[in-house]
Amino acid sequence: MIRRIFSAFRSRDFRLMWSGAFVSSIGTWMQKLAQSWLVLQLSGSAFYLGLDNFLGEIPIFLLALVAGVAADRIDRRRVLIASQFVQMSCAFTLAALFALGYARVWHILTLSFIVGTAQAFGAPAYQSLLPSLVPREHLPNAIAMNSIQFNLARVIGPVIGGLALTHLGAAWCFGLNGLSYVAVIVSLLLIHVRYVPAPARESVMDSMKQGLAFIRSREGMLPLIVVAFVCTFLGIPILVFLPVFARDIFSGNETTYTVLLATEAAGAITGALLVAARGRRPNLGRDALIGLIALGVFETLFALSRDFRASLVFVYFGGMALIGCFALLSSLVQLMVEDEMRGRVMSIYNIAFRGGMPIGSLVTGALAPAFGISAVVGTYGVILACLAAWLLLFRRRLAAL
Repeated sequence: MIRRIFSAFRSRDFRLMWSGAFVSSIGTWMQKLAQSWLVLQLSGSAFYLGLDNFLGEIPIFLLALVAGVAADRIDRRRVLIASQFVQMSCAFTLAALFALGYARVWHILTLSFIVGTAQAFGAPAYQSLLPSLVPREHLPNAIAMNSIQFNLARVIGPVIGGLALTHLGAAWCFGLNGLSYVAVIVSLLLIHVRYVPAPARESVMDSMKQGLAFIRSREGMLPLIVVAFVCTFLGIPILVFLPVFARDIFSGNETTYTVLLATEAAGAITGALLVAARGRRPNLGRDALIGLIALGVFETLFALSRDFRASLVFVYFGGMALIGCFALLSSLVQLMVEDEMRGRVMSIYNIAFRGGMPIGSLVTGALAPAFGISAVVGTYGVILACLAAWLLLFRRRLAAL
């Protein structure tokens, strides 16, 4: 069992990449905690919290097709290094603004958009690079272990970020995040990449059309992309609006938010471990839909709960279901595509998967003042559970993947 869970770590290159990404993710979550709390504090509005998330995610939605072509034409490692340098520069800029006392909400929103633009090119490059670091039979395990490092950082990062924000100030959260990018840049320089894209002869537009045609021709791919969008649109608000629940529902502070975020991340790690232990057995699609039902149920229970201890239980299992679904859906897509098309297909997948996040955050931020955050998130959970149950019972194609 233990060997199966950690089978991807037999690859030296995967170990290097995992370690660098882990350090960087800790810094990212330090900044995310501080940034979310400070946006809410500076603006006093849940709308600006949703807008900040929207601006950070929407470039991925807008630029995904171009970024996917770039990942299939340019050395993916070079694309990732450039993306890390841009994000590092933005973190240091934000640290300087807060250290000098000049920071305003619009500064944070602008830098969120720039970081999102860098991530738009980095995401398909990273996802396309990952399969070249491990044997194909270990790919689902590698994706699950990648989810574990990301979510383990979500436990450690908010704790460190909360301490730094409380005792040192916001500038330290952003400055330490900037330093964390050094780790992933070094790891990228040390790995050996087995697949480097060949020079392309067709135009960028033709390359985009080839990616779209591949998705239409591959059975089961389009339903996967639709489900990915629905999952993030309806499921991610339980994470994005945790500061609002901490402040308005539980009458807490940044410590309350940190506890909620860390508990959700602990559940996510458990979910990723379950996927890693599962391996590449059949019926990935069926298990993903079962996970979506569970996510909807626990999201609704969390939204309705007014007992903090019960809410921690609900957000834990919600995090477990959320990341379990993400890992299973990503594994299915990666297993269905060849290396030469991987960047374009993953970029289109990211349009759905990452596109649902900013749109869902913006809609939720707009609806929350009128209906209340609990009513909005609770309704999302009911819709998600019912839709996943309908797909599982009456649309068997996805469940059979």
